[in-house]
Amino acid sequence: MTTPFPFTAVVGQDDLRLALLLNAVSPAVGGVLVRGEKGTAKSTAVRALSALLPEVPVVPGCRFSCDPAAPDPGCPDGPHGSGGGAARPARMVELPVGASEDRLVGALDIERALAEGVKAFEPGLLADAHRGILYVDEVNLLHDHLVDLLLDAAAMGASYVEREGVSVRHAARFLLVGTMNPEEGELRPQLLDRFGLTVEVAASREPDQRVEVVRRRLAYDDDPAGFAARWAGEEAAVRARIAAARELLPQVRLGDGALRQIAATCAAFEVDGMRADIVMARTATALAAWAGRTDVLAEDVRQAALLALPHRRRRNPFDAPGLDEDKLDETLEEFGGDDEDPDPGPDGPDGPDGPDGGGGGGGEPTADSGPQGGDTASRPEAGEGEPAPGGAGEQSAVRASEPFRTKVLSVPGIGEGAAGRRSRARTEQGRTTGARRPRGALTKLHLAATVQAAAPHQRARGRSGPGLVVRRDDLRQATREGREGNLVLFVVDASGSMAARQRMGAVKGAVLSLLLDAYQRRDKVGLVTFRGSAADVALPPTSSVDAAAARLESLPTGGRTPLAAGLLKAHDVLRVERLRDPARRPLVVVVTDGRATGGPEPVALAGRAARLFAAESVASVVVDCESGPVRLGLAGRLAGELGGTAVTLDELRADSIAGLVRDVQGTGASRRAA
Repeated sequence: MTTPFPFTAVVGQDDLRLALLLNAVSPAVGGVLVRGEKGTAKSTAVRALSALLPEVPVVPGCRFSCDPAAPDPGCPDGPHGSGGGAARPARMVELPVGASEDRLVGALDIERALAEGVKAFEPGLLADAHRGILYVDEVNLLHDHLVDLLLDAAAMGASYVEREGVSVRHAARFLLVGTMNPEEGELRPQLLDRFGLTVEVAASREPDQRVEVVRRRLAYDDDPAGFAARWAGEEAAVRARIAAARELLPQVRLGDGALRQIAATCAAFEVDGMRADIVMARTATALAAWAGRTDVLAEDVRQAALLALPHRRRRNPFDAPGLDEDKLDETLEEFGGDDEDPDPGPDGPDGPDGPDGGGGGGGEPTADSGPQGGDTASRPEAGEGEPAPGGAGEQSAVRASEPFRTKVLSVPGIGEGAAGRRSRARTEQGRTTGARRPRGALTKLHLAATVQAAAPHQRARGRSGPGLVVRRDDLRQATREGREGNLVLFVVDASGSMAARQRMGAVKGAVLSLLLDAYQRRDKVGLVTFRGSAADVALPPTSSVDAAAARLESLPTGGRTPLAAGLLKAHDVLRVERLRDPARRPLVVVVTDGRATGGPEPVALAGRAARLFAAESVASVVVDCESGPVRLGLAGRLAGELGGTAVTLDELRADSIAGLVRDVQGTGASRRAA
């Protein structure tokens, strides 16, 4: 067995360690979501925590880790007698990103259930994690329906498995920890809210601290057992402190003053619902127990707010989690309770050292934690026909106009891509549309089709009892139809003709609106821009819609309009992405006024490039940005060459273009048929 890296040997990351320890003291806090760039010890710290948890007494032979002192009366392996239990270490169970629903919640043997009438249940990872840690690395890449199941089990403390009227329930109480790199895509705000605490981690910019990280890692790699032995004393001390805090937790008093501060803070920051208040209360109580106190103080409330509120403050999907600490301090001071204990001193309840100390703990920002990069320099303005990007013909970036709700754009036909909310697809979730023979393990039984297949053979099989005699060949898998996420590739004209007449702000607002729609529908997005004499892949296809919005915001304009180059670059991006993810169908959104300038025969070249998309039946939409009293209709012609449809900026709004999806599907299909 591999020796884990010691928890107390992790350098820095005080907020991360404190959040994990508070959940170890009180699992009711609701888990931790760890957000940060790659290589910041997220996984290392989580895996190291399991070694600090006290041993778990269990009923011998119970696959669901029932507590012998209070066994679950509904345990599928029960009922359990009053015999003695056995102790085992707390488990850390890891949920792979590609896990199936049955692997997570468990599965029923449908064949035995039909033929014998018994509940033959194979436990899943939720049962394995009961009374331990369930760790989800890259939780933002997990399918939405699995995240929903996971968070529901964490909230209810139980898992329910139902298959065609047969159901099993078992206890599932665990410390839920998820890690994610925001560059690879965000969680929906609804799912963010289900995590009790969140922590932002980043690599230190202090050379001395970075040296110590490398030194300890090399020492561990050379001799894991010896390195762990050198930290055994610190590990034992933290383990004992967790056990003591758990015993003290029921005695901690949450006074009316602290409750008023919690309620006022949540109201001041306008968080939705009441979950934030409850999580803050539980976190403040755990902080007091961790400090060895039985009273919750104002600094406990402040620390709880810094851990529990930042991810609930996202008013817009592209807003980064954060909290205004000056406003927090003003609110706490205004609603300070009369029943607080005296200030424990400048070092706070835990002192300046240790994983919960003041050295960066409590969500305090550091000089090296902010975004990197310099200011965008202003550039002289220029119009159509000016020099290529990077020269004097480049204008500085303009701000996007206010985003709006767009009409749904979808890909025609039925796909089989990743689960999402845009286009029709055959999925594991959704409405049942038919039945087929299972390929491999049966996951979704179509009961009526199975009975229909087995019924003609009952006499030949010698049926004598009330149950059906069901064979493997009789089983039928339900085919279901739901929605998939697509690759939405934006091809944006950033030339001087778009900058003229002050149109770029409206164009960026429209693209930002479409990006918001892609975020909500769980799409991958890419961004190709063209201006001057070339086209650039501003953002390769990614799940991080936030990154696309950031690139769009800083997009400058100017120069000629190499429309053909933009379309060819987009075609190349689709070709490469088709090799990487062949099941994900693309939707190309070209944002342009349709003009093509620069080079020999620019209009003819653009037409030939557009026909490549039509030949491959790629779904496409042209957002026509032409304005003014005289319109040339070039965007409409481009849409015809692409085999798609054209809409104006005004028509893109959800309340203005009823039937747009039908047009996108029908127009392209009719042109291809012709």
